[in-house]
Amino acid sequence: MRYSSLYFSMLKASMLTLALTPLVGTSSVQATTLAPASNLEPDSSGQCRDVRLGQVAWTDLQVVTAIADILLDRIGYQSQVKDLASLGDVYQAMSQDELDVFMGYWQPSQQSMAAPYIQEGDFAPVATNMDQARMTLAVPAYVYDQGIHTLADLARNKDKFEGRIYGAEAGSSAHQKIHDMINKDAFGLGDFKLIETSERIMLAQLKGRIKKGEWVVILGWSPHPMNQNFDIRYLGGGDDYFGPQQGKASVSTNMRPEFDQRCQNVARLMRNLQFDASVEETIMDQVSNEFVPLQRAVRIWMHDNPGQIQQWLSGVTTADGGAIDVPKLTASLKVGWGRLQDD
Repeated sequence: MRYSSLYFSMLKASMLTLALTPLVGTSSVQATTLAPASNLEPDSSGQCRDVRLGQVAWTDLQVVTAIADILLDRIGYQSQVKDLASLGDVYQAMSQDELDVFMGYWQPSQQSMAAPYIQEGDFAPVATNMDQARMTLAVPAYVYDQGIHTLADLARNKDKFEGRIYGAEAGSSAHQKIHDMINKDAFGLGDFKLIETSERIMLAQLKGRIKKGEWVVILGWSPHPMNQNFDIRYLGGGDDYFGPQQGKASVSTNMRPEFDQRCQNVARLMRNLQFDASVEETIMDQVSNEFVPLQRAVRIWMHDNPGQIQQWLSGVTTADGGAIDVPKLTASLKVGWGRLQDD
């Protein structure tokens, strides 16, 4: 594949941006070889060597899943990332023992969808990997400044919004809640229509309408680079659907109980993987807007933040139960200008 000089200029700038973005709370301690945790048995059986990670086409989920995938690979596991079409497909796959881990359990928005599976023991949330999340309807700042502060304000201005709420992919728990509001005529939204397309098309609508100064309402969430790239405001009043404090949320890692008990070393790593919203958004911006390939963007950031890698690997061993050489692992993540050779 041939690359233009513009591509290399953009890629160099992107690498510099990632390198200069520290993780909030990252330890400044010098990376060292980590001794094995004395209370963990090595995950040496074939049942633990293969780790199946599930994801859907959410950029934030793709970033954190890529981090897990890279670390598992570097410490001796055979990880496999499975892309599924919808959240329902993910939960169904976990219930059928086709996935081991899912890192995108948003609460409270997914609780009603996940509850039957959790009650049946198909999977359980084992750790909060993001506590700075948010998800609810959002509008541009200039619309907010004209009095659109809550979900109830939308219906009074239906014509300005053209009766449309722009969402992302169909089948998400957030879309189910929007459909529920519309079907119940909650907040007077019965005549509105949810436009289900994709994350990219939704953001293209947002960008185009902001450029023209038009009114628009979207499904917004954090972490996402939309919060850095657009001046948007989250709407209040949707506590019964998206939770209080304008949709304040957390994201957890779900795991099959049998896998959690059997593969304790992997389980320890998954519990250690906790993230900061601003860092996720920085990596996501490189992927979504600077067109840096996902694995490259993630590896650039990881290579330049060895202290965070050391924290993530605390108490974790290699798949064979050995000590992890963090400097060596970090060095292996360095990327050049060409195609990644080891992916």
